[in-house]
Amino acid sequence: MLRTRGSRIALSALAIAASATLAVPTTAVAAPAPAPAATTATTQGVPMVPEGVPVDTLAALAPAIVGSIAGPADVAGPQSAILDQARRLLNLLNLPPQIKSTLERIITFLDGSGGGGPEVPKDGPAIAQFLYPTVGKGCIGPTADSIGTALAVPGPATLPPPGPKAGQTGFVFTALGTKSPTPVQNPPMTVQWLNLDTRQSGVLPLTDEAKINPGGPATLSAIADTGSGRVVAVIAGSLTTKADDAEARTCSFLPTLGFFTVA
Repeated sequence: MLRTRGSRIALSALAIAASATLAVPTTAVAAPAPAPAATTATTQGVPMVPEGVPVDTLAALAPAIVGSIAGPADVAGPQSAILDQARRLLNLLNLPPQIKSTLERIITFLDGSGGGGPEVPKDGPAIAQFLYPTVGKGCIGPTADSIGTALAVPGPATLPPPGPKAGQTGFVFTALGTKSPTPVQNPPMTVQWLNLDTRQSGVLPLTDEAKINPGGPATLSAIADTGSGRVVAVIAGSLTTKADDAEARTCSFLPTLGFFTVA
C-alpha cells in the first residue's frame, strides 16, 4: 500500500492539470526526441502528456514529487481513501480527454491497482519516455531555447552504456540543438527517484561519462540502483555546454517527471 507521499503526488497531479486547462500557454510541450538508436525499444509506463500543454504549468508538479521523495518514509495514513478522493476529483474536473486519461493512468500506477504497471518485454529494452519535454532558456544562444527530453531504461539493457543490470535503471537526458557538454557539470543535472514498492530512493548527477553524443546535442546519463518495482523520477537542473569557438554556456531546465516499472 502506498504511503502519503504517493497520495500527495496524485492529488498534486490533479491540481496542476486543472490549472493547465486555464493557463495561457507560454512554452508549450513539443514532440519528444526519438529513443536511442540500434535497439528494439518498447515504450512502457504512463503515456506522455499531449502537445500544446504549457510546460511551465506541468513543471509545477515537480516540487510536490521532490518534497515527497525527500520526506520521511515511515509516514502512514488512509492512502486508499486519499486516492479515491483523487479519482472523484478527476471525474469532476473539466479536463481534455487526453489529459484525463494520462492522470487516470498516473493514479492507477501509484495505487498499484493495475498490477503495478505494464509487463517489461523480453526482447529489447523498455523505453519509458518522461511525461513531457522540458525547456532550457537560452541554452542554444541568448535568445534560443533548447527542448530537453528524458527517458528511463529499466535493466537489463545495453543502453545507456555500460548498460543497466537487472534491478537498475538507466536515465538519459538530451538537450536538442546544443553543443557538447563540458567535462565538469557544475551545477549538475540530477535525477531524483523513489521506488514506490520498496521505499528506496536516491539522487544521482547525470554526466557525459557514457559519451552518447560526443559531437552534440548534449546528452547526459546515469545508472541508478532503483531495485524492482514502480518508480517515480524527476530530472531537472543545469547543463553546461561549450562550442570550440565560443565560451561555455550554462542554462537550467525545468523539471520533468517519469513513471515506470522495473522488473
